[in-house]
Amino acid sequence: MSDAILSLRAALQARLEADADLAALIGPGRIHDEAPRAARGVYIVHGDAEALDWSTGSDRGCEQDVGLTVWAGESGSSRRALEAAARIVAVLDEASPTLSGHRLVNLRWRSSRLARDGATGLTFVTIRFRAVTEAL
Repeated sequence: MSDAILSLRAALQARLEADADLAALIGPGRIHDEAPRAARGVYIVHGDAEALDWSTGSDRGCEQDVGLTVWAGESGSSRRALEAAARIVAVLDEASPTLSGHRLVNLRWRSSRLARDGATGLTFVTIRFRAVTEAL
């Protein structure tokens, strides 16, 4: 079901990149597949994803647990990271973006966790969502 993960990831990124309020908080072009080197300011990185079979008798589908991580970068501002995380939840919770090759049944916010990286001291917020998709 890696195609379902990739399709959902692309749809979430497109939805977030199109949000003017999020762009005002973190700036444009601040959503990445991997953490950029020496990034400054707040940025978002796609986190881990797990897909589980959610097929029915007639349709193939999967339940996904996906994460996004908001890093405060060198700014160290947990407030800005939390504000960006809140905006992400507002944009994505119960949203219905169009996926390629799949239909989104539902998308729900599960949790947000504020923490500090032990090695770098940087603040981050991990946001988890549950998505259910069906193959077209």
